[in-house]
Parts: sequence; C-alpha cells; structure tokens
Amino acid sequence: MNHEGEKHERLERVLEFVGLNDSFPRRHFLKLSGITVVAISALGALGAKSGKRMPLMIIDKAEGIVIADPTKCVGCRRCELACTEFNDGKSMPSIARIKVNRNLNFGPKGVYAGQRGQGNWGNGLIVQDFCKQCPHPVPCANACPNDAIVVQPPTNARVIDAEKCTGCKMCQSACPWEMISFDPDGNKATKCFLCNGNPKCVEACPAESLTYVAWRDLTDKIPPRVAPTALISPEKAAACKQCHKK
Repeated sequence: MNHEGEKHERLERVLEFVGLNDSFPRRHFLKLSGITVVAISALGALGAKSGKRMPLMIIDKAEGIVIADPTKCVGCRRCELACTEFNDGKSMPSIARIKVNRNLNFGPKGVYAGQRGQGNWGNGLIVQDFCKQCPHPVPCANACPNDAIVVQPPTNARVIDAEKCTGCKMCQSACPWEMISFDPDGNKATKCFLCNGNPKCVEACPAESLTYVAWRDLTDKIPPRVAPTALISPEKAAACKQCHKK
C-alpha cells in the first residue's frame, strides 16, 4: 500500500472510532486526508456528539531530524546559543533544544569525576543530545495532560503549543532522553521543532558536526538517559489500545 493509501486507511480508522465515519461526506473526508492527523483532540470533540469522547494520539512521522557526529564536536556550544537566540530572543544555553553542556565534561552516562569516560575528563568525546522526533506513540505528547504537543508542518516536528502549555513539566518527565527544555521566564516547556526545516544549530556549528537529514527512527539506537517517570493517563492508554490491538 502506498503512503496515501495508508493515510486514508488510518483516517478511516480514526473516524470510525469517534463515530464519524458514516456521517462524513466524501468531500470532507478527502479534505481531512490531506492534512496531518495529530493528537486528535479536535476529532475527539466532534466524537463527543456520538458519545465517544476520548483523546486519540495518532501522530504522523516527522519529515526531518538533526543528527550529530560526536567525533567532530569541539564543545564550543555555538549550537546552543544559536538555538536560543533564534527561538527565544536571548542567549540562554540552559534552555537550548540541543544539549551539549551537560555532556561536555562528564559524558552522557553520569559523573565520572576525572575517571575514564566520555567528555573532556575522559576520552574527549563530546556527545550532542538532540530531539529524536519520536514516532507514534510519542512519549512527551502522551504524557501532556493538555494535548499541548502537536505536529507542525512543513516538517511535522513535534512542537509544544505555548498557549496550551501550563508549565506542569509532565513532558519533561516523560522524555527518556531528557530533551524537553523549560523556560522559567515564561513558565513554559519547549522542545526542538527543527526551525521549520532550517535548524539554526546546524547553521551555527563551525565543525560541521550537526546535519539536518530526512527523518529516521533513532529511538531504538540511542540509549535513554533516564527511565521516564510520567505515565500515560488511563484515558489515553485506552485510546491507544483501539489501534494497537494484539
């Protein structure tokens, strides 16, 4: 089945689940099939008319991803500065969507205190952490109680809607790679949205250690930093089971 066929089939499953499949005119179905289906709270609201109000979380894959080559990183942290200057209008590396500083001296597996390991105090390898733009089911989106993590064209990056975000930090607790940032000035969570297809961190890297490429699933190839502590709500878990049946 081609990509369009898969999208149509998926949309039919969604409409059927919320009780709208029979009532949707064909022209409306075709219009819907041309858009990205994300954390479908909108369809859930429509489904309330049929007595089925449940948060669905079908999220299309991202179109791109930033990947990093630790062997080229010199630890200058220009990527972190470029990220916050472009996205936040301030130089604040602590809220950058790409993470270098936390691995600069200690490596990604914890403090080595001068013993052998990655980072400047170990083997010199500086690991740049980046958002994996996780495929469905997306941990941070599943954990958000406000459905504030959505897909944003044209890259289909997973983006935090600042208007919906309440600063509860549940998404931070849900990310196995700790890639959600939090801006204390605005009390909002934030994450990489690929700068609409032109990542500023990639542009700023003088060592060309960052590259923007077509999306690939790296979630099973890069070890998690932590065990997530935020759990999916029972309502969302029930919604997931409708599609992920054994």
